[in-house]
Amino acid sequence: MRVRLSSQAVRDLQGVHAWVERDNPDRAIRFIAKLRDAMKRLATMPNAFPLIPRYERHGIRRRSCKGYGILYSVRHEGLFVHRIIGPGQDHDRALGLT
Repeated sequence: MRVRLSSQAVRDLQGVHAWVERDNPDRAIRFIAKLRDAMKRLATMPNAFPLIPRYERHGIRRRSCKGYGILYSVRHEGLFVHRIIGPGQDHDRALGLT
């Protein structure tokens, strides 16, 4: 199954990288690699993680990885990552779908 990222998810990754890089550039590279690997592995078990309450009708699920949330949906053409949100970040504000 193919994994695609929204343009906002790509910006989210860039933001996470910039945030972590401020304290530890080497760790930033490893951390982003872990997030990317987690997204890649979702393709092997796309329905393993729970639907987000209030977003069931959109089919949006959440997988946690090192405190960050990978918000994604399974589509006929593959897995689509909508956003990558940080700890305490609001689903509603991040997704804007309610």
